[in-house]
Amino acid sequence: MIVKPTVVELLEKAENRYSLVIATAKRARQISRGSKPMTNKDDVSPVTLAADEIGEDKVKIYNQSEWDKELEERKNNVQDSDVAKEETSDEEK
Repeated sequence: MIVKPTVVELLEKAENRYSLVIATAKRARQISRGSKPMTNKDDVSPVTLAADEIGEDKVKIYNQSEWDKELEERKNNVQDSDVAKEETSDEEK
């Protein structure tokens, strides 16, 4: 029996085995507590569903510097959208 995605394939999505295991476990815990799976595959195992989501790039594993950068970009996007909203409401006046 061949299991997909393989650990080797999943390791391409993570910095190391530790971060892969932690991310998979966290997502599996979310699924087991009622979070809707983001994959179309049918499986009863939350761990398998979590691994499938990571393999399908529906869950991204960040290291600390990548996460800090992502948060900064999100913060900037929110600020940019707030400025755009202010400009639009000023034009309407």
